[in-house]
Amino acid sequence: MGENEDSEIIEHHVNEEMEKKRTRTGDLHTFLESVALSDRDGRSSTQSSHRLLAYSDALISIIATVMILPVSHIKIQPDQELQESLQQLLTTKIAVYLMTFLIVTVAWAAHIRLFQVIERIDDFLALLNLACMMLITFLPYTFSLMATFPENTLGILLFCACAIVIGLIQAVIVLYGFSRPYLLSNEIQISENRTYYKRHILKVILRVPLFCFFAGIFSFIFFPLSYALLALVIFLPYISQSLKWCRIQALGQLEEPPESMLYYTYHPKEPLSKERIEAFSDGVYAIVATLLILDICEDNVPEPREVQEKFHGSLIEALQNFGPEYLAYFGSFVTVGLLWFVHHSLFLHVTKATRFMGLLNTFSLAFVGGLPLAYQLTHEFAEKSRNELEAIQISCVIIFFAGIFQLAIWVVALFNERETLHPYVRYGGKEHAFMFAKLSLYPCVALCTFFVTCILSQFSAPIFHLMEIGVPFAFLALRILVRITLALLRWAFCPAKPSHNALEEDDTRLPFNDVPS
Repeated sequence: MGENEDSEIIEHHVNEEMEKKRTRTGDLHTFLESVALSDRDGRSSTQSSHRLLAYSDALISIIATVMILPVSHIKIQPDQELQESLQQLLTTKIAVYLMTFLIVTVAWAAHIRLFQVIERIDDFLALLNLACMMLITFLPYTFSLMATFPENTLGILLFCACAIVIGLIQAVIVLYGFSRPYLLSNEIQISENRTYYKRHILKVILRVPLFCFFAGIFSFIFFPLSYALLALVIFLPYISQSLKWCRIQALGQLEEPPESMLYYTYHPKEPLSKERIEAFSDGVYAIVATLLILDICEDNVPEPREVQEKFHGSLIEALQNFGPEYLAYFGSFVTVGLLWFVHHSLFLHVTKATRFMGLLNTFSLAFVGGLPLAYQLTHEFAEKSRNELEAIQISCVIIFFAGIFQLAIWVVALFNERETLHPYVRYGGKEHAFMFAKLSLYPCVALCTFFVTCILSQFSAPIFHLMEIGVPFAFLALRILVRITLALLRWAFCPAKPSHNALEEDDTRLPFNDVPS
């Protein structure tokens, strides 16, 4: 039975790969047709946007993640209370990191929506995108100035200026794309309401420059109002959706636009590119893993003269002093790698990503970006000290929220499972219980470890990192434990239940949100 299930899953993924190959072949034909069309019209040849988007995703993921470096590299004295130090950090650098990560990912989400409309590019669009990327990567610096000098108008003016120019560049991209329909997505190309799409998208894009313009003006008059306007830029889509829902409840269903809007609706179920979410997430995980080894290379290579004088030329003895740092590195790397593995397993079974799922993914990645701080703290203090226990608790909190937001993505997907999830992981599917266990493992381990540190004062960082290294073995045993548990439950509660064909079971099963309570 287990072998048949595994073979069906393998067959499903083989079919997915074949479908991707057919899609790539279709894209190639479309690309060749668009090139031929542009040549016939006397315009420069169009290009596939895949590499440009991959470069943009890599650039934005790097700039979003490296902002943790100023936080993780702050040295805390061994005799200084960690709670007091964290209070100082939370008011400045940690807040700057979280806000910067959120702002940069908001800009990245806007970039995704823009290039879901513009599917093909030419040289002019490529150069416009590079200008946009330059300004997006400059945003963290402007926000750092705002946080460091909150009473100075220069930081907020630079931020607003960057946001205004980014919005104007995106508006130029839209106007340029709609003036050359062969650059647009196929849905818009064949639409009879192309002008409606253009007006709607421009209205949404130009909202941000308008708010930032007024925020810059009010920075000379009343600082709090300018910050409130900038916060409104981030949360405006969710506020507008809430107001729209309230209006529908009060007045009934409003008249729909001439054609169902697929882009720039800001609806929680608005589709986002699954491939770009995966690419951005992979970039964040890769950068976090790389930052860990940078600390090892910088802080844990002894000076040659010190090795000669203190350890009589024995490099092995000199490196033994860095044992806790090596253990912290391996434990932290395993945690980053396994969180990526869980993320990969989740999106392997996601068939369509939505805006709300992307938002939850952003929150998860923001905590993943904090893992270098956890690594730095757990080997900073004396063993079995109060500060060490608090550092372990901070690490548990970071890992817990990184994992719980991954679980939240799956739960949200279940409520619209027929569109967002493969049948194997839907409610009642063959892999449903295993996926739930896999996504729940890290939050449960982190939560249990946190409570253990509250009870046992002898708990230490080396024990914590050994637990991190041991988690992969729990993943290996997880499938066996889930199958044994399910078999026992079936034997105890429904021993006479007949087996059904997988396809029949999927066809007759209700969606998650229709299951009777």
